[in-house]
Amino acid sequence: MVRVSESETLGAIGEVATLSRVLPRLTPAAAAELGPGDDCAVVAAPDGRFVVTSDMMVHGPDFRLAWSTPFDLGWKAAATNLSDVAAMGATPTALTVSIAAPRGLEVSVLEGIADGLAAACDALAPGCGVVGGDLSVSEVLTIAVTALGDLGGLSPVLRSGARVGDVVAVSGVLGEAGRGLAVLFAEGVDAYGVPDADAAASARERHPELVAAQLRPEPPIADGRLAALAGAHAMIDLSDGLAIDARRVAAASGIAIDLDSVALGDDPLLALEGGEAHSLLATFPASTALPGGFRAIGRVVAGAGLLLDGAPWQRPSGWDPYRGWDGARG
Repeated sequence: MVRVSESETLGAIGEVATLSRVLPRLTPAAAAELGPGDDCAVVAAPDGRFVVTSDMMVHGPDFRLAWSTPFDLGWKAAATNLSDVAAMGATPTALTVSIAAPRGLEVSVLEGIADGLAAACDALAPGCGVVGGDLSVSEVLTIAVTALGDLGGLSPVLRSGARVGDVVAVSGVLGEAGRGLAVLFAEGVDAYGVPDADAAASARERHPELVAAQLRPEPPIADGRLAALAGAHAMIDLSDGLAIDARRVAAASGIAIDLDSVALGDDPLLALEGGEAHSLLATFPASTALPGGFRAIGRVVAGAGLLLDGAPWQRPSGWDPYRGWDGARG
């Protein structure tokens, strides 16, 4: 949770001094031949190819400063991008991070974000680190991350490769991030329903695992590479919810995905509709021994769309920032 005090702000000390305090906190990337400080970084690509993805977090639709610590923001900004790289079967190698922040924001907030970025890289994708980025001013705190990944000689695992007869499997937790968000909206607000830092801190003490699943996710990054090595036909990061992301695989592959409600846990509805799990969904040949933490939750069948226990699942579930945000920041 961000609390404004009389300490140094970005506007008071300026960009150069701010960067001199932030950059030393970041983890170097093992693949970087040249890191931050020049016009571009130089990152090795031993495979001759690399995967690249970008994701943006904006105060309001993507996070609430009353709920998240700066460390949380940095961790989640890294984790969400690392998960996308893993979903291609690649190993994350480097991040660039661009931040637009209000002039009155304390420099310590950016230091906390840097600490979160470094910790997430160290914990989830050792060897990956921040190699550059940009800092600008804005009325709304915005964090934009671009991630690079090494395919290591393998073909990328696409959404479009699922085949009839495949086992549908997931690695990671389903539903807990959704539960955590529900906790914050129910208990992390004041009497008027406005996100409140003190209320959020109390909610975090009462429900530490659920709130952490939302604010500080731990996607199974290494399992993306293991899935590729095991011959996964298709894979996707579950950022918007199992239902909507499974539909994306089905549409891209021209098949249907039939999920087993029993395999989805004690609350199948939340598993299907809870967003931001950042687990990995993959399809494997039926004869494949599932690698890492993958567990079977369904199968690929002929047809189109998403099924649950053989019946079409039609609910418009999943996260859509244009539909799901009420305009509040908090």
